[in-house]
Amino acid sequence: MAVVGSGPASLTAAADLAKMGHQVIIFEALHVAGGVLVYGIPQFRLPKEIVQNEVNYVSSLGVEIKLDQVIGKIETVDELLKNGFDAVFLGTGAGLPMFLNVPGENYGGIYSANEFLTRTNLMKAYLFPEYMTPIRVGKRVAVIGAGNVAMDSARCALRLGAEKVYVVYRRSKAEMPARHEEVENAEEEGIIFKFLTNPIRFHGNERGEVKAMDCNEMELGEPDASGRRRPVVKPGSEFTMEVDTVVIALGTTPNPLIASTTEGLKTTGHGTVVADEVTGQTVKQGVWAGGDIVTGAATVISAMGAGKRAAASIDAYLKSK
Repeated sequence: MAVVGSGPASLTAAADLAKMGHQVIIFEALHVAGGVLVYGIPQFRLPKEIVQNEVNYVSSLGVEIKLDQVIGKIETVDELLKNGFDAVFLGTGAGLPMFLNVPGENYGGIYSANEFLTRTNLMKAYLFPEYMTPIRVGKRVAVIGAGNVAMDSARCALRLGAEKVYVVYRRSKAEMPARHEEVENAEEEGIIFKFLTNPIRFHGNERGEVKAMDCNEMELGEPDASGRRRPVVKPGSEFTMEVDTVVIALGTTPNPLIASTTEGLKTTGHGTVVADEVTGQTVKQGVWAGGDIVTGAATVISAMGAGKRAAASIDAYLKSK
């Protein structure tokens, strides 16, 4: 049994399958196992020691974990199935960031939340030069977006020395997708929320580093497809904010590498893999998927649930063979 990725869905599926008596090998692209648990969730919310204990437990069940293994490059899913694996579980998450696509977004000091959190949490950028992955955090940081990842990014920036951290969101507080307790924690720590604000361009200095962003004030109109009131530009409301670091936290989609290298795997327009909601089985025989690669960015507990359901389905499939 091959498990691609080592996040919460994959670790859960691997552990259950091992307990059922199957030989399981996990293929992890990064140099540390744990997926989003290690690269995305900050230490102050989930200590890395806890994650490592869980990884060690999965290993103790007999699961082999191979690190630095990018499936789709070193081997494809089809090659795994051809070279001795009876089934494959895809749990590679949703690691492809979304951007604003506005002028100046390529200036230095503008990060995707994925890069910002990975550098901070996994690559230990806060210990530079002891660890050789730097991160640049200025005095005024703007985090664009209002989900849980935006809250994590804002609170990390504060801990990395920023004097002022703004969460910039184009809707109002009532529409924020972040969990209430995450917002409350950010407020208690002094994060400044700028609601009904939408960035439209960035400005850089002579060194190519971001120094400011132009924004429009917004007002809420009729509900859109999401059911939330659509933000519309307030005429003549453009203004400029001085910022020297920006983190874009607008959400993520699955990396297209697996889908583009796996023949017969069906995906949606958002890049997520089509899989049965109950079993996790894809339209491709012998392949299951679960977690963010199927649902898009969601919670750890929902990914774990998907891993458990998929493991039960895979076990029944393998026994039927």
